[in-house]
Order: sequence, then C-alpha cells, then structure tokens
Amino acid sequence: MKVMVAIDESECSYYALEWALQNLKETIASSELVVFCVQNLANLGYVYASSFGAAPAELIQNLEQNQKKFVLSLLEKAKEICSKHGIEAETLTEVGDPKEAICEAVEKLNVQLLVLGSRSRGAIQRLFILPFSFLSALSCFL
Repeated sequence: MKVMVAIDESECSYYALEWALQNLKETIASSELVVFCVQNLANLGYVYASSFGAAPAELIQNLEQNQKKFVLSLLEKAKEICSKHGIEAETLTEVGDPKEAICEAVEKLNVQLLVLGSRSRGAIQRLFILPFSFLSALSCFL
C-alpha cells in the first residue's frame, strides 16, 4: 500500500505525519511512504504594485528561490521525523494550487491512502460553514 502524507508549515500537518508514523507503522514499513509538499504559485501582484509595474527580474527570481528553499526545509524536517521512527520516506514537491496538486499527485503516484492534517474549526465556525456549504451544494441540484 502506498501512503502519502501532505504537509505544509502548519503544526497540524506534522501532527498528521506523526499520527501516520505511529498508527500505520506496520503498513508503512512494508510498503512506501511519500511526504508531499506543494510550493504555492507565487502571488507577486504586490511586488509589481509596489514597484509601479516594473519589478526587477532578480527580485522575482529571489522570491521564488526563497519559497523553494522553504518548501525543501519543510520536507527535510519531515524526513528527520520519519527517520526517528525508523521509516525511510520519499519526498516530493510540486508547484501549484495545493488542492489540485495533491489530487494530481495521488492519481499520478497511485496512492492508496492519503493523510492530511486538519486545522480544526471550533463549533461556531462549523455551525456557520457547514449549513452554508450544504445549502450551496443542495442548490446545485435544484
């Protein structure tokens, strides 16, 4: 079974990785673990706006390189966590929208189990978000 854990900079994603390593250790030990991180498309609109539409190419390249270094450091931290549990993980990163990139990676890599962290919402947030999403989904069928 191929297992993929998608991470970002949040504590929730590292908690999900720890959970997978502790609770799925036998499954992961006999199969493959992929730790996946998405490098968001750089929203550089503020750079162009602050430079009146003429942002230096070097600045854009530096921002993109810094973002890539940041993602690689997240993956390195994840590999260290895996090695503490005696698991060797493959790391992978893609550039794009996280929702789309994760779905595409699951399909491309033929992943059987995807583990994601949850930025849990409180009861009040769930109360307002769930009915709205339910009603908007229901309106698609009406």
